[in-house]
Amino acid sequence: MDFQEVKPIYLQIADKIMDDIVAGIYPEGQRIPSVREYASSVEVNANTVMRTYDFLSQRELIFNRRGIGFFVEAEAREKILAMRKETFFASEATYFMQRLYSFGVSPDELREMYISFINEYSKS
Repeated sequence: MDFQEVKPIYLQIADKIMDDIVAGIYPEGQRIPSVREYASSVEVNANTVMRTYDFLSQRELIFNRRGIGFFVEAEAREKILAMRKETFFASEATYFMQRLYSFGVSPDELREMYISFINEYSKS
């Protein structure tokens, strides 16, 4: 896994695991790789992955069955999407909307661009 310097590694790993939960790679109730397995696969220290798992556990996205491993919580996908949507609207959307306004993009133009995007995106 390639890491960026702008965000702590454990949060980058958390984002990847959340992406995998949303994509269905780790469905609800399914076991995720052990700390050691995951650390080996992304080539980081096991303590970093443990910090990631603690972070995800605190957000009730995964849970630990002592002696068995970590599992995906019920409704984790919906929780992740809600968190990301909230983050998007709190930061990224504001910047995006400001740019649209400064470019003079009308609501009707934006609507048409979005419909076109959805149509193209759903084909792939």
